[in-house]
Amino acid sequence: MFFDQGTPAPLRRSLAGHEVETAHERGWSQLKNGALIAATEQAGFEVFVSTDQNLRYQQNLAGRKIAIVVILTTSWPRILADLPPVVAAIDSASPGSYVEVPVAAAPRS
Repeated sequence: MFFDQGTPAPLRRSLAGHEVETAHERGWSQLKNGALIAATEQAGFEVFVSTDQNLRYQQNLAGRKIAIVVILTTSWPRILADLPPVVAAIDSASPGSYVEVPVAAAPRS
């Protein structure tokens, strides 16, 4: 599994059974979305996790073999507070699929 730049790295601790690499770890931080998705496919990643809500409008995703999961926030506290749907979307991602995962607003204290 691959995390795009905006995906909070602490999420990896909640994904038991998945090996996670990030754009930074791979040295791919400077790659733009199209090149980054192509690189992840060529490297054999099965799931691309991003927080880029414009991804499907900026890229032609037809014919992609990699599953793409877009989390609709970059906020780790919000993701952590609404973790089950995020984990479920990642766990059920299938080759070539695209899914956006809404995340509930963080509770007020």
